[in-house]
Amino acid sequence: MFATPDWSAARKALARWYRQAQRDLPWRRTAEPYPVWVSEVMLQQTRVAAALPYYQRFLERFPTVEALAAAPEQDLLAAWSGLGYYSRARNMQKAARQVVAQGGFPRGFAELRALAGIGDYTAAAIASICFGLPHAVLDGNVIRVLARLLADPGDTGSTRTRRRLAAAAQEFLDCHSPAAHNQALMELGALVCLPRQPDCPRCPLRPHCSAHAEGRVLEFPVKLRKQEKVEVALNVLLVERAGKLLLWQRPAGEGRMAGFWELPSDSALPGAIVHEELRRFRHTITHHHHTVCVFRASIARAPRGFVWVARPRVDKLPLSTIARKALGDAP
Repeated sequence: MFATPDWSAARKALARWYRQAQRDLPWRRTAEPYPVWVSEVMLQQTRVAAALPYYQRFLERFPTVEALAAAPEQDLLAAWSGLGYYSRARNMQKAARQVVAQGGFPRGFAELRALAGIGDYTAAAIASICFGLPHAVLDGNVIRVLARLLADPGDTGSTRTRRRLAAAAQEFLDCHSPAAHNQALMELGALVCLPRQPDCPRCPLRPHCSAHAEGRVLEFPVKLRKQEKVEVALNVLLVERAGKLLLWQRPAGEGRMAGFWELPSDSALPGAIVHEELRRFRHTITHHHHTVCVFRASIARAPRGFVWVARPRVDKLPLSTIARKALGDAP
C-alpha cells in the first residue's frame, strides 16, 4: 500500500465537499431510527432511484415500527414486491417485533446489531446517524473509496481485507460528526468515486489518494473471486378469462420467495394454447441472468395449484419482480 493519508486533512476536505454536493434525500431529513433503518435496508442491493418510490409508499403504509410489527406478511411482501431480496423485508418485521417488545429502538451498536437482519453496516449507520455514536460504516461505496485511497492490494471479498478497510474507516471517521462523515463518504462513492468511470478531477480526496498518485485508480478495489454468469431462458404465460388472471403462489416453505405469486411457465401448463408474444426482457438475480419471454395464452381448465385472481386484486398481492415485469408493471 501507498503511504497512509493525512486523515485530518482528508476529513476536512470531505466535509467541505459534502456540504455543497449532498443530495436532498428524504431519509436525510430525519434522525429518527425507524425511517433511517427502512432506508438503509432498502438501499442494500438497490439503487437510490429505484428505492425512492418504495420508501415513500412503505412509510405511508407502515408509518411506525408498531405498524410494521403488526402487519400481515402478505401486506408486507406486497409493499416490498419488486425490490427483490425479500428476506430483507421478513427480517425487518422480525426486528420490528423485537423493537416493540423492548419498548423502543436500542441506542447502542451491540444492541442494534442483535436485531434480526441487522449487520455491522446497518448497526453503524443507525448508531451514527440517529444517535451520534462514533461507528464507521463499511458498505460497497466506502470499500471502493478506501481501497483507492490506500491502493490496497487485498481481495475485497476476503475477511482479512475487509477488516483492514474497516479499521481504516474507523481511523478516518470524524468522531465529532459521525453522521455527516459516514453519509459523506458513502455519497462520494455514489457520485464521484464510481466503479468504472471515477470523476477524479472532482474528487475532494484526490490529493490524498494513493491509487490516483500511482495512476492506477481503475485497478482498485481488487476483486479476485468472480462468480460466472448463468444464463436462464424462461417463458411465462399470461392467461386471462373474464377479467381474471391465472396465477400460482409459492409455498410457505420455499425459502426467500415463499408466499409470492407468479405467472405460470409454459412447462407448468403443457395443455395451454400459446398465442402471440407480448414482450421480452432481461432480469438479473445475483449471477443468474434471465431472458424472459411473455406469451398470451388460453387454457380450457386450470390445473390443480393454479388460481383465477380478479385483476384489481392482483395489484394488492405480493408478486415476484419477474411477474410484475411480465405484466408491464415494473421497469
